[in-house]
Amino acid sequence: MREIVFDTETTGLSPDKGDRLVEIGCVELFNRVETGRHFHAYFNPERPMPAEAQAVHGLSEAFLSDKPRFVERAHEILEFIGDSPLVAHNASFDFGFLNAELGACGHPSVCLTRMIDTVALSRTKHPGAKHSLDALCTRYGVDRSARVKHGALLDAQLLAQVYVELTGGRQIGLMLAAEVPASSVERGAPGADRIVIPIKARPPRPHHASAEELAAHAAFVGTLSDPLWTRLVDPSGPPA
Repeated sequence: MREIVFDTETTGLSPDKGDRLVEIGCVELFNRVETGRHFHAYFNPERPMPAEAQAVHGLSEAFLSDKPRFVERAHEILEFIGDSPLVAHNASFDFGFLNAELGACGHPSVCLTRMIDTVALSRTKHPGAKHSLDALCTRYGVDRSARVKHGALLDAQLLAQVYVELTGGRQIGLMLAAEVPASSVERGAPGADRIVIPIKARPPRPHHASAEELAAHAAFVGTLSDPLWTRLVDPSGPPA
């Protein structure tokens, strides 16, 4: 199953009050294994960057001034995410901004039935514990040493590892990402990407002893002195 783990950075907390999305990072998983494919982009929000928001993600108004607007790359985002489930941490926040930006440029919203919230998963699995991304990285031993500030792609990559642990750990994939060759990814219409895994049938294994093995066994048994089984008596047979 294909899933997309994503994260966003914004100018503030509320798209309803004019805040805009300034960065998105998406990581592709197939059967809970990272495939190596990702999407990452910065956007010019066409509005000032509040100091409070810049302190969180480090993206200044000057840095974003020459970046494309969301509308210019919306089709790339939609093509990458396709119709896959979307995983995010406190997902209603990220969905809110993504759908606000899509709506502003005439695209339909992403259906909320596709939303998987890792905060909700964490609350169910670890009631009473801390549920921040940092806390979950610590709990599951995910290295976050590169996370000096929030960054959409880095946070999505960290969250992908946390999500795998929240949903059962590495063993549930039953295969390594390296086993899915790039040539096996079929391209089609937007959202139709799928990974085809070639399977080579193995001839059935013999589960009976060969004539040589039976002869070797008989020769070995013949070397035994007074084997235990010669003393066994069938209780259903005639009395001694």
